[in-house]
Amino acid sequence: MTYAGSRLVHDSDSHRMESSDCLDPYFDAKLLARYHDLPVYKSKKSIDDFVNGKLGAHDDPAFRAGVAENILLRKNYEAHGAFRSADRPEVLDLLGFASQLVFTTFCLGNFGLDQSDDMELCYAAAEAHNRMMTDFCSVDRRLLATAYIPLEDIDRSIATARNAIKMGAKALMVPSMCPQKHGPSHVGLDPVWAMAEEAGLPVLFHVGGEDKLNPVYKENGLPPVPDFHGGDDNFTSVSYMPIPNAAMQTLATMIFDGVFDRFPNLKFGAIELGASWVPGWMRAMDSAAHAFMRNETRLQVLTAKPSEIVRRQFRAAPYPHEDAGWIIANAGEEVCMFSSDYPHVEGGRNPLKRFDESLKGVSPHAIKAFYSGNFIDMMGGGLAPDLRVPELQQSA
Repeated sequence: MTYAGSRLVHDSDSHRMESSDCLDPYFDAKLLARYHDLPVYKSKKSIDDFVNGKLGAHDDPAFRAGVAENILLRKNYEAHGAFRSADRPEVLDLLGFASQLVFTTFCLGNFGLDQSDDMELCYAAAEAHNRMMTDFCSVDRRLLATAYIPLEDIDRSIATARNAIKMGAKALMVPSMCPQKHGPSHVGLDPVWAMAEEAGLPVLFHVGGEDKLNPVYKENGLPPVPDFHGGDDNFTSVSYMPIPNAAMQTLATMIFDGVFDRFPNLKFGAIELGASWVPGWMRAMDSAAHAFMRNETRLQVLTAKPSEIVRRQFRAAPYPHEDAGWIIANAGEEVCMFSSDYPHVEGGRNPLKRFDESLKGVSPHAIKAFYSGNFIDMMGGGLAPDLRVPELQQSA
């Protein structure tokens, strides 16, 4: 019996774990030295001994013998299939998930290059990431590769999206934060959305591409607060709060400026950004549309209320500690999706149990939509047809 048992479960969030040299084989050779000079690369390089020690354990027969019993207990670099693509299909076999969107860990945020003046390196890093991810996921069609598309240089964005689709990416990830010189709804980016819609691929926002907490908030005259991982600079209760802010603003702008309406078959997803914010955000957009309708033609020509557009085209993955049942009751059955965050610590050791507890009292139809239906709808052409049906799950 797999972890998921007989039910159909699609996983909207999983990751691979990387060493500092993960992009090197995929990077434009003439730009590799510039990439290696980035502070974030040097910081990662400084812990190579630790990382390599963790990775070496995966060749130990005794360690590998404990894979099945520890499939959700070992985390990060110790997790099976976290860094070696040949091991990842067995992870899906043991978990019993019909498919799994796969994101990077090290490259989330594109090393801050989107906010730099070096657009050549920015897009080279994105292209290297996309080659790495599609290569990693090529071992099993259940593994759905995400490609990163910076939005800073419109012509380069169009080319990068085209290349990603040709490589076999199953979803296009874009930053939550606003580009430096134009809005995310700029009509020049329409070819990106058109390509995604034509290919049937979703556009995703993921934690890592958002505006970060102003560090001055930490200057409170008190001792440092241990974060989720035991340090003091990654994930705390205060830094948790602004995570969805940029996504809310960016998505609202795209809805108000008609991007969703111009591409009515294009689906959008918010992954590892939580979802407790979604109901209030939907109501706030409806309120804004109502308040400013008289003066803004763009609002007058929307095909539906913003909240209805959300239900039609937007999906979100709650954190396992959130009350998914409450979110569904207040946002609609169409919005929420399951995610494991495998192999990250944040996903917990029993995400199905935690979500099941929060879904008590929710209709069977809504539960099925949460674990599979909404994901299937979002993924569109990125998901093989036979992976959508329960009876073929075990033979996928």
